Amino acid sequence: MLDSLTIPHLSHLAELEVGKHLYWHIGNLDLHGQVFLASWIVIAILLVVSIAGTRSVQMVPSGLQNLLEYALEFIRGIAKDQIGEKDYRPWVPFVGTLFLFIFVSNWMGALFPLKTIELPAGELAAPTNDINTTIALALLTSLAYFYAGFSKKGLGYFGNYVHPVPFMLPFKIIEDFTKPLSLSFRLFGNILADELVVAVLVFLVPLFVPLPLMALGLFTSAIQALIFATLAAAYIGEAMEEHGEGHEEH
Repeated sequence: MLDSLTIPHLSHLAELEVGKHLYWHIGNLDLHGQVFLASWIVIAILLVVSIAGTRSVQMVPSGLQNLLEYALEFIRGIAKDQIGEKDYRPWVPFVGTLFLFIFVSNWMGALFPLKTIELPAGELAAPTNDINTTIALALLTSLAYFYAGFSKKGLGYFGNYVHPVPFMLPFKIIEDFTKPLSLSFRLFGNILADELVVAVLVFLVPLFVPLPLMALGLFTSAIQALIFATLAAAYIGEAMEEHGEGHEEH
């Protein structure tokens, strides 16, 4: 009797395959379809909220407009603290886009057991559950801080690689590779682990049992978005920083 009860759960649970994808074949390209689907959902949510919150702008904000203004001030504070008073303004949209996309992606995966939704192949999950998405975001961050450094210092940016002493050159080069790796794997690992745990519990126990863990997932998902955006802004600020100048002097 016990075997007949447990085998269906285990067989259903075995369908949660990490790394199995729904592919769209376009010419010679193979695209991860479920990542595009989930990303479009996130983008649609952000567009709908942005349009709804700015349709009728009031001098005294309330409701959704108040929430959007709070989010803007929060993102502006991250950029200002990490980049500095003089240089942060042009980078608010970039830092804000990173934070909001990751935040909504993470929460979508934490609020809904997306892995339980059946697709023709693969599994639906938050965009940040896929290593390709997190690496792409990390590489964009790398391009952003290279651009920030060159735009402010020109070729003098290469002076960062030999500051404060020339033998720092190989370590600074290695750091340029480790920054995107650490950003991408930290975000990917945390979101993948959270979604897998929630999906497993939804299959094994009644719906209300995983709720405390889902609430914890919401908190950690928000923290991961904050960490990614803060580190991205910090890297940009570091690239623009003059030798001997700290952020506290901005």
